[in-house]
Amino acid sequence: MNISTRFFAAASIAALSLFAGSAMAQEKLVIGTEGAYPPFNNLEANGQLTGFDVDIAKALCEEMKVTCTFVTNDWEGIIPALQSKKFDAIVASMSITPERKEQVTFSKKYYNTPPAIAVPKDSPIKDASAASLKGKTLGAQGSTTHSNYTEKHMPDSELKLYPTADEYKLDISNGRIDGVVDDIVVLSEWLKSDAGKCCKILAPLPVDVEINGEGAGIAVRKGDQALADKFTAAIAAIRANGKYKQIQDKYFDFDVYGGN
Repeated sequence: MNISTRFFAAASIAALSLFAGSAMAQEKLVIGTEGAYPPFNNLEANGQLTGFDVDIAKALCEEMKVTCTFVTNDWEGIIPALQSKKFDAIVASMSITPERKEQVTFSKKYYNTPPAIAVPKDSPIKDASAASLKGKTLGAQGSTTHSNYTEKHMPDSELKLYPTADEYKLDISNGRIDGVVDDIVVLSEWLKSDAGKCCKILAPLPVDVEINGEGAGIAVRKGDQALADKFTAAIAAIRANGKYKQIQDKYFDFDVYGGN
């Protein structure tokens, strides 16, 4: 074998190795989620991750024919953790907003539900107008579309931010705040539990697309459009083959996808 032949063979082997390594890398993905946002994602006492987000992510990974593992991360640091490659994608009910699009690349939505406000059952607050909420203390999870919504649309209320939804739920149930703003599904599911018997949905809130976004999408690192597109295609596939509805019906008695 002459030098040029040996060089070509070596180059070919190197190329094949690189291709194989790339292919193997694509067979495994690490999914990041919060683990503190039931019924969408929740880390149970036994260490098991459950919820709509988790089941959808598993179905998408199966559709994409990749092996996925899950890690949990505090909400406020979840985008920086994605950027630092702690995981490859976020499946955690993250709304697709203009602000977040500057930091990550999104798939198309996999669900879209509106915000709402909940108050104690004996609350004197009659409606969700800014005038009725003036001077009231409202709770929301920090670094969320719901905290941004409250700040913009209820400017005369006092906004109290919490690291997790569980903490604002504890405060309203103990009478320390006057109301809370979150996704209507999260609030509705909480109100069905013993812990949520204190409260009621005051009203769903009009969607502000600039704040609430286009629905919840799967976030990947900025510029990784190929992976985002794979998730988008997989979302369409599980909606077409019935797997999406099967998962949805496990958690909800209505369509959470929300139109086209």
